Amino acid sequence: MRPAFHLAIPVDDLGAARAFYGGVLGCPQGRDSDTWVDWDLRGHQLVTHLAPRPAEANNPVDGHGVPVPHFGLVLDVASFHELAGRLRAAGTAFVIEPYLRFEGQPGEQWTMFLRDPAGNALEFKAFADESQLFAR
Repeated sequence: MRPAFHLAIPVDDLGAARAFYGGVLGCPQGRDSDTWVDWDLRGHQLVTHLAPRPAEANNPVDGHGVPVPHFGLVLDVASFHELAGRLRAAGTAFVIEPYLRFEGQPGEQWTMFLRDPAGNALEFKAFADESQLFAR
């Protein structure tokens, strides 16, 4: 079993965060206050705090401008496609549409990038063979 990570991110509207993380992504809500909400992101603790968002950059990867910073999960392929369908059904605008990256190379993976309502960038990815996670 892998250890769970804890990540705190800024948001500008807790109601919008609840709708996105709780509704669209289906994360169970944990503790909360007037200024933050804990989320169970598939066993990881994600906390949305009312705070200004820092500046962001883009990094060219596989012909796309990848937003930095970003965070997300490595899913199995079926869960990746199920989530992509949920996001599309919710009208999510993708920064990078779901696609197969590094096809036929070490580290071949499905990936997609999107933003939460506060503009935080998320990446979800999936490997047919998870042993390729750190392949070179």
